[in-house]
Amino acid sequence: MTVEEPPRVIRRRPKNRRAQIAATSAAAFGSLGYHGVSMEDIATRLGISSAALYRHYPSKYALFREELLRLGQLTASSATPPPEAEGGTPIERLDRVLDKLIAETIANRATVTLVRWEQRYLDEADRETLAEQFATALGTLRHLIKAVRPELDRDDRAVRAVTLLSVISSIGDHHAALPVKPLTALLHSACRAIIATELPPARAPENETRTVEIPLSFKHELLLRKAVELFHERGYPNVSVEDIAAAADLSAASAVYRYYRSKSDLLAAAFRRAADRVSGAIGPAVSSSSSPAEALTKLVDQYVAGSFAERELTYVYYAEFGHVSPEERTMLRNVQRLIVAEWVRLLVAVRPELSDGEARILVQAAFGLVVDMGRAFGTDQRICPQDRVIRLMEVTLFGAVPPGEEAASAS
Repeated sequence: MTVEEPPRVIRRRPKNRRAQIAATSAAAFGSLGYHGVSMEDIATRLGISSAALYRHYPSKYALFREELLRLGQLTASSATPPPEAEGGTPIERLDRVLDKLIAETIANRATVTLVRWEQRYLDEADRETLAEQFATALGTLRHLIKAVRPELDRDDRAVRAVTLLSVISSIGDHHAALPVKPLTALLHSACRAIIATELPPARAPENETRTVEIPLSFKHELLLRKAVELFHERGYPNVSVEDIAAAADLSAASAVYRYYRSKSDLLAAAFRRAADRVSGAIGPAVSSSSSPAEALTKLVDQYVAGSFAERELTYVYYAEFGHVSPEERTMLRNVQRLIVAEWVRLLVAVRPELSDGEARILVQAAFGLVVDMGRAFGTDQRICPQDRVIRLMEVTLFGAVPPGEEAASAS
């Protein structure tokens, strides 16, 4: 009697293994940042060996590059009106593009943050490719805005185009939850208000923001400033304590430890300062105001002024948050929540039609656009000076000019 052997099981690699790897690595980068993820981490998430992972991708950088350039290309293609919109009015074509950009951003919310804050870790050629992709998207948006508002000059259109992408992509910076349909409607409405608003005339500001010189005797302040400048320029992981010491004209890295326990402690001290500046403004603004609208308007003014005075710190606060210790991160997140909760409370009092969740989305978008304006236009305040950023922040929150301002301007 012949005993039949059981059929041999042939294990086949899934046909979409490469796509699985790309999606898994993108999610890891989105939550932990480029430097917080290793190839071994990605392999573990996939349940495969590192050797199997390297058969598909030669390095962590290759995975990172693929995701960022995919997002860049997706943004460029989403900004292009679809063929079926050809016969529509200018505003209908713009609406189609806004909805497409919003839909793709929501679908890729977990990794949008990479383009916003981690693109500096691309090599020069890839950074240029990504910049070209976004330049294409912004160029298309400027053209669409021109068709809707032909009276606007090139700079006006550029400011609005950058603000549109900023507001839409801001949902990658936080985890505030809202169902897709109301989230889409909320972002679309904010974008429409940005296009429709009148901005203050572009001009060189009367009082340029000046850097305050720090006496050399205040070494802890000097170290903090130099550290933030280096973190902004190179990225926190690419800066050493030796680099900070040299920038502050200290003879050795050991001298830094007289003032700060570690590089992470320097970063945390900078973050505490930024959080204290924003949280400390709330009480005085509320107590000195006769209405929630007035209080929120004062907070917007102070937020923009503080961000202009410390551009590098404002950027680093967003880009390097994951590098502070878990204990500091918990404390800072609690302060962040309190700040956002107070702004949300005031905004809902001004706009009772908004839910707390909707108001939270708009507050986060308003915070983020201040950073994005600085990143896009740098110190060239002729294009986007403080009063323009204030108006953009206000229109994102209020959906129009602040309540009461119409009467003031009419009189």
